[in-house]
Amino acid sequence: MFVSILAMRVLLILLSSAVVAESDGAQGASSSDPAAHFAALLGILQERTRARHVVSDSENLCGESNWSSGIYSLERNGLSRDFRVFVPEAYEGREPAPLIVAFHGWGGGSGEFLDKGVVRAELEARGYLLIAPVGLGPEESGRSPASWSFSGSTTGLDGDGLNMAVSGDTDAICDDARTANYGYGSCADVAQNACSWTQCTDNDIDYVVALVEAASEELCIDLDRVFAVGGSNGGMFSWDLGRTASSAQTFRAIAPIIGLPHRGFLDPPVKSGGMPALLITGKQDRTVPPGKWSDLRFTTTTDGDVFYYTGASAITEIWAEASNCDVSQPPTAIDVGVANVECRAWSGCSAGGRWPPVLDCRSDMGHVYGLNWSWPLIMDFFDQYK
Repeated sequence: MFVSILAMRVLLILLSSAVVAESDGAQGASSSDPAAHFAALLGILQERTRARHVVSDSENLCGESNWSSGIYSLERNGLSRDFRVFVPEAYEGREPAPLIVAFHGWGGGSGEFLDKGVVRAELEARGYLLIAPVGLGPEESGRSPASWSFSGSTTGLDGDGLNMAVSGDTDAICDDARTANYGYGSCADVAQNACSWTQCTDNDIDYVVALVEAASEELCIDLDRVFAVGGSNGGMFSWDLGRTASSAQTFRAIAPIIGLPHRGFLDPPVKSGGMPALLITGKQDRTVPPGKWSDLRFTTTTDGDVFYYTGASAITEIWAEASNCDVSQPPTAIDVGVANVECRAWSGCSAGGRWPPVLDCRSDMGHVYGLNWSWPLIMDFFDQYK
């Protein structure tokens, strides 16, 4: 009997020291009753052990991953919107993985990036997930190509209006007298001229935010490392992801390829401290020309249509300024280790790693993606933000 009481008192002392912070919460058990006090403290210790176990599991597990590589759809506003998922073979779902959302060009599809071996190999090697959604349009009468809608593309109006001080200026994103009419039926009540060229069936910004949210419930995603890549029309759309309040908090950085905003849409990212951006353009691109270095004027399509875009120097300077870079001086050359690519950036920025947070990179190419070299560069850029 004496031994049992002594053992109980020893255990009581040990438990008391282990849960001293909680012992005040066990006041329901009288301190004059060692057995009751022991039972109360034991309950506290068991609860703490269970809590530590749950926390430990949450740090190593995101829960069950229900998606594997394949085609899925998201039901939204009566629409079924398809997307393709890539999951690396080494992915186990025990640690959050970075995610890239890749937006195809006008008339493209979910395989525009994922059908390329270099894309899959880089994702596999670096442990990135990728989702390739498909734009809207083919469901409309006339089989309009799949597209992403962004600032000015549905109304046909540019971002700087009509400047009476500029001879021949218009408020349109194109010269509709010399540009084919690509208008979508869904934009009939929205288009202000014949320059409208993307869909109005759904709000693409809201859709993408919902898509990332859905993905986070089905995969183990590092929500601090969600990135956007876009080619051509998809690249144009990616700028709006950074300067729209509802989506800016979802994405860490963007990488538009041969995709620029329409004329006059020079808004900076809305996040405090800016948003990293890697812009890749082709010096010989006649569809979305970047313009000359340090030329802040808009550029003009010369491939048969006549669309107006912001120049590469103008948009990257605005975004660099948002990252607190010193834009009082011209950007300087940055060596990114890729042959036949010239990159420039500003210094003194508040963020960045291996390279400054906003890069203007140009290659001697036309309206193509150059994924064999551009994709590894993009992933090097995203790898800075861990």
